[in-house]
Amino acid sequence: MLQEASSKHGLAAGEQCTPQNPDWTIDQGWANYTAQEHAVWKTLFERQTKLLPSLACDEFLDGMAKLPIGAEGIPDFRRLSDVLRKHTGWEVVAVPGLVPDEVFFDHLANRRFPSGNFIRKPHELDYLEEPDVFHDVFGHVPMLMNPVMADYIQAYGQAGLRAQCLGKLPQLARVYWYTVEFGLVEQANGLRIYGAGIASSFTESKFSVQDLSPNRLGFNLERVMRTHYRIDDFQESYFVVKNIAELLELASIDFGPVYARLDSGPEYQPGDVLPADRVLHRGTGKYHLDRRQGG
Repeated sequence: MLQEASSKHGLAAGEQCTPQNPDWTIDQGWANYTAQEHAVWKTLFERQTKLLPSLACDEFLDGMAKLPIGAEGIPDFRRLSDVLRKHTGWEVVAVPGLVPDEVFFDHLANRRFPSGNFIRKPHELDYLEEPDVFHDVFGHVPMLMNPVMADYIQAYGQAGLRAQCLGKLPQLARVYWYTVEFGLVEQANGLRIYGAGIASSFTESKFSVQDLSPNRLGFNLERVMRTHYRIDDFQESYFVVKNIAELLELASIDFGPVYARLDSGPEYQPGDVLPADRVLHRGTGKYHLDRRQGG
């Protein structure tokens, strides 16, 4: 299973790597993982599970505890799916990496979560351009054990197919980014992580909740759909839901009127704070300012 460090996966690798199956699914090839690849999983798993009990939301920790996931090695998708189906009707399917949007949405709409079957190299522990099996499984799958998140992500898949037809995919993608990937939630013990992009990142887990630099703003759908995001670094702003159940409201929204309003009006930059925002923490912006100045 070990790949050259320069290799790309899935859609990023070009047409020559398109799988034969129209839905881009492949066999996970669990028996082919090398000892080195299992060791990378172990390193990532152990440091995140030491860190997250004080940073991740209750729903994430509960889901993790009920899944066949451990430090011993990369999980078998078949075993994960057996447990997921019993709880929320989801399953994990292996794909070679990034897949076309319509394929991704169709999987989600049918309660199939596509996960890359490859894992990052030892020198890529803290940053990877493409989502790998650690991001996809460790970051996403625990929250799929939660009925609210299970329904929300399925609804997002259904909405994505419609948004693609209407030419509104960039705006809808921002909702996924600021919730499923980089969302925070208010809980009795403070702000906690539920987004997979944060939960699977050692450095951003601490930055998102504890650092003074980023803004932490109350979630507002239209505000989020007008807001650009960072794909190359930590987020400048994190949007916070009051509880995970708030996501159910998004799952039942008719996006048609929202899309109509988005045809005009402003677009916001990642670090903007607006007068109408519910500001939980106004960030200093120091981290990104230092990065821009080369500090």
